[in-house]
Amino acid sequence: MHILEIPSFFPPHGGLFCLEQAKALKAIGHEVRIVSIVELGVSLDREFYLMAPWREERKELEGVEVFCTYMRAVPKAVRYNINHWVRQCQKAVERYIRRYGKPDVLHAHCCKSAGIAASEMAEHLGIPFFISEHLSSGLFERDFGKGWQRHGWLKDEMRWAYEAAKCVFPVSRELVDDLAPYFGKDYCYQPVSNIVDTEFFTYNEREPIQGRAFRFCCLAVADVYGKGYDVLAEALGSLPSDIELHIGGQGTDSRSMQKLFANNSSVHFHGRLDKAGVRDLLWKSDALVLPSRSEAQPLVILEALATGIPVVSTECVPQSLRIPGGCVIAAIGDARALAEKMREVMSVAPSREFSDIVKGLASPSVVARQLTDIFLS
Repeated sequence: MHILEIPSFFPPHGGLFCLEQAKALKAIGHEVRIVSIVELGVSLDREFYLMAPWREERKELEGVEVFCTYMRAVPKAVRYNINHWVRQCQKAVERYIRRYGKPDVLHAHCCKSAGIAASEMAEHLGIPFFISEHLSSGLFERDFGKGWQRHGWLKDEMRWAYEAAKCVFPVSRELVDDLAPYFGKDYCYQPVSNIVDTEFFTYNEREPIQGRAFRFCCLAVADVYGKGYDVLAEALGSLPSDIELHIGGQGTDSRSMQKLFANNSSVHFHGRLDKAGVRDLLWKSDALVLPSRSEAQPLVILEALATGIPVVSTECVPQSLRIPGGCVIAAIGDARALAEKMREVMSVAPSREFSDIVKGLASPSVVARQLTDIFLS
């Protein structure tokens, strides 16, 4: 099958979930490539905004052919930028078809903006399209206001794209309910997990706990409210003094983060980590804590469980990630409850069983076969 992947986001702004699925689908015999439009912001990207290539760039990422176009966004012009993104994507797909012929399916990642573009192109090309949805309502509300007070036109376009898709793949069943106030449920959907590289995030024996501090890690960007770092800082005050907390993620080595945890000398800041750095920290830790207030499917939980360690998180975590004995849940925003669950997980030993369960849920081969079955249905 000839599959064209179209991500709404791509490096340097995320989107690696698309690359992982493309690699997995290619590994089981499909013809798979990626067409990406990367939106650059004047303030966010600064030098790259001017220095990025002005023509389409062809490159190979981990064995997958990618055609990348960098689009300079106009500040505060949301409607113009999304419409321009869609037009740029349509032109890129037209160039792609001249090279490789018409794909059998279009697979968009996130309805904004790729799903909108795919819905228009699929109708013109006479082929089915599918949408993998990764974004929660909290992320949309951050950009467009609670209840989408701004840019309601975009909500309507996304709803139409959902309803036109042959199938939508939310990363969890709970995400459908989370987004229902905006997009309803009048569309075909089948939850499909994001991929965990289970050949990379593997079980690893930990150093014996005797004679050393218990090591928690928290891996999340420095979004203090969204990721619940304020709750975690308060919870530490109720925990034994002989534990360590290692925090990693973009911006986590900032002054504001260090100030938040200034009263606890057992906290260590690692800043942004690459894939190997994430695994190394997980292998050195005894448990992961993720006190988020909102999540669609926090991949780091699966990565931690794949390495064998238990997890403490909150009620925003989908049921599919709540592996019995391996994932302990606290109330959202409750520091006392979080501290209690962190104490509870300190008695849970790492387990190879956690790793095996993740392989059956989110390994590349499992997800690729799920997607293939739905593409062909």
